[in-house]
Amino acid sequence: MLVLISGPSGAGKSTFVQALLAAEPNLSFSVSTTTRPPRAGETDGVQYHFVDDADFDRLTAADAFVEWARVHDRRYGTRRDHLQAMLDRGQTPLLDLDVQGGLRVIELFGPRVVSVFIFPPSWAVLERRLRARGTEEETVLARRLANARWEIGFADHYDYWIVNDDLAAALACARAVLTAERCRRVRQAGPPLRVEGLASPPNP
Repeated sequence: MLVLISGPSGAGKSTFVQALLAAEPNLSFSVSTTTRPPRAGETDGVQYHFVDDADFDRLTAADAFVEWARVHDRRYGTRRDHLQAMLDRGQTPLLDLDVQGGLRVIELFGPRVVSVFIFPPSWAVLERRLRARGTEEETVLARRLANARWEIGFADHYDYWIVNDDLAAALACARAVLTAERCRRVRQAGPPLRVEGLASPPNP
């Protein structure tokens, strides 16, 4: 099982993902590779693997990415070897991706993916959250707001929708989704009990 989380900037996705990882020990965060520079407080290999354009080009040429996309004029990708290592360890990868990467993962992995789209409670709240960051110029902010409307247009491709108004409530919804998905028949190695030799119902 792979868990995919997508949502526009300002939906509170990063805080939501961190809370979900803390609550679900079997989840393992899939650290994306990006060409954008680190923000204050970010550490290479924790939030992202930070590389320059030349390194990203080399990785792309080597088919190192399961998916990659250009987002807000920077490139982001999911390394194939990193994802496979988590699966080999029996962990459940959690991928925090934009909709371009998310749709590619859904296409590649099909029913193995549990896809969740995170919504802000309103457009006003989304804009307020973006402005509260204080990290972007007005032109960048305007582009992020336009991109948010574009991204939400792809929410129909995701299995579950969660509105991130109250973090505790949103987290409870996500954990309920994971519990239900782990119990699905198709995710089991086999039935917990087997019955041999019953071709027809037993006599009353």
